[in-house]
Amino acid sequence: MALIATAILIFAILSSAGIGCLFFHHRVMSRHHDDATLSVIRLIAGIFVVMTSLVLGLMINSAKNRFDGINRDVHAFATDLVLLDRTLQLYGSDAADARRRLARYVERAADGKWTSRDPLLVSDKTSEELLNDVGNSLRSFSPADGEHLAVWNDARQEYSKIVELRWALLEQSEGSIPPPIVAMVVTWLLLVFASFGYRAPRNAIVIGSLLVAAALMSSTIYLILELDAPFSGAISVSPAPLQRVLAEMKRQP
Repeated sequence: MALIATAILIFAILSSAGIGCLFFHHRVMSRHHDDATLSVIRLIAGIFVVMTSLVLGLMINSAKNRFDGINRDVHAFATDLVLLDRTLQLYGSDAADARRRLARYVERAADGKWTSRDPLLVSDKTSEELLNDVGNSLRSFSPADGEHLAVWNDARQEYSKIVELRWALLEQSEGSIPPPIVAMVVTWLLLVFASFGYRAPRNAIVIGSLLVAAALMSSTIYLILELDAPFSGAISVSPAPLQRVLAEMKRQP
């Protein structure tokens, strides 16, 4: 909801700048209405158009790369969970309790809700205890021979990777684009839209064009911020890999 409110605020700012200049530029003293002044305003606006295009391009690229990287981490996390389950299965019946505890954690992490309370992302007590229970169960093993010892060591290494990757995902759950950069881009766009409205004809086509342009620019910034926070909002990383892991774990005896 915060991102939607931000997009609405940006739309209001840009449309107000363009339409405000459209209706009130005539109140400026007449000597500021000459073509030379308009040319200078257009040149200055052109500078900000170029700068805004470059910065928006960098923001889109950064947000997309971040989204793709976290999506890969979620797939890697799911893969590590499957590998741990298979390793425990190789250990034998003595690992049945650890497998059940692992399945409970995966079920909680794969509920399909990437929210602030999601057990995969937030270190809430319940989810941490579920994952810690798996580690406690592993530490209680007593390998009877060298083969079981090797499998046990593999399981402990895979468990450590899962814990490490979970915390890595936790650290990436918030956006990385600093708010001052967004504010700077919006300020540049405000100046550009104000220049559009300066000495423009006051008719429905111009007003409609300014509103559409403001809506598209605010939507662009909204989508960038959505990509930058991949565990919330309309554009989010799919929990499908974890759900497939859960289905596979339930399918195996």
